[in-house]
Amino acid sequence: MKNNSILKNTVHTIVILTCAFFLSLLIDKFFSASGLVSAIFVLAVFLVSLLTQGYVYGLISAFISMLAVNFAFTFPYFEFNFTIQENAISAVILIAVTSLSCALTAKIRHHEALQTETEKEKMRANLLRAISHDLRTPLTAIYGSASTMADNYTTRSDEDKLTMLTGIKDDSQWLIRMVENLLSITKFDTDNVKLIKSSTVLEELIDSSLSKFHKRYPDIAVEIDIPEDFVTVMADPLLIEQVLINLLENTVQHAKGFTRLSLKVFTLGKQAIFEVKDDGSGIDPDVLKTIFTSFSHSNTSDGKTHSMGIGLSVCATIIKAHGGCISAENDKDGGAVFRFTLDLEESI
Repeated sequence: MKNNSILKNTVHTIVILTCAFFLSLLIDKFFSASGLVSAIFVLAVFLVSLLTQGYVYGLISAFISMLAVNFAFTFPYFEFNFTIQENAISAVILIAVTSLSCALTAKIRHHEALQTETEKEKMRANLLRAISHDLRTPLTAIYGSASTMADNYTTRSDEDKLTMLTGIKDDSQWLIRMVENLLSITKFDTDNVKLIKSSTVLEELIDSSLSKFHKRYPDIAVEIDIPEDFVTVMADPLLIEQVLINLLENTVQHAKGFTRLSLKVFTLGKQAIFEVKDDGSGIDPDVLKTIFTSFSHSNTSDGKTHSMGIGLSVCATIIKAHGGCISAENDKDGGAVFRFTLDLEESI
């Protein structure tokens, strides 16, 4: 990667300086505006500083630009001469201006890096608060049910015991899903992770996702609409299953009043477009703006707090790692629509 970075920076530097040199020749020949030459090279050095990393390439391009201006565009032409006072002053000014340009672009880049890191830290803090809140509720419920059964086992009816055990089971399943989502976030919280995509049959992917979804929600019907043709996508099937399950579960947990839930897949060009749609109350417009990045939205209608943001943030992270796009919107006929894209397998 280091060698690739050096090659990329070197190519950018050579291409930009070469373009600046020939553009200066054209301007000097056809418009006799030699005064613009220095400005063109200053712009070239600024672009080099902007498109390359560190000070080195900018300073080298500044030095080369100074030599080029002195050699080809300053009297005596096509020879180096710094004994003439005007040439020497021009060279010093060019070096100074371009050096300041390098420093400015480096400072801007450093500021952007600090801002990005600050945003990451803020997101981590929000995630930690959401986790602390969301884990406390099911853990407290599990502890309370287990303690009640242990302390009053002989006096509780079988119906009460079954109710408490069912609650423990549901809360445990939710904790497992939460841990899976958190593992996905931490897995992709580094640039060193390389996603391994493989040819995945669409029908098998949908069947596996629905099978896992129905283990938790056996009474929720999902309408399926997928192409009749044999379709394969390039993806990590386990991660895409997690995206589909998260989107379907998000509807069950947050789409108030929904009666229909559908999963549609269609192809457009070289992409497969997945669409999860419901006919519920839709998404609050304020929530919609940050629905894939916020960790603070929750649903308490069932007495439990389920984080919508973590699951959807995981979806966005996974789809981004696949090179796809994900979006959410309110349907004009009511309800919410979530869409994401994956690349189709290229035909041989």
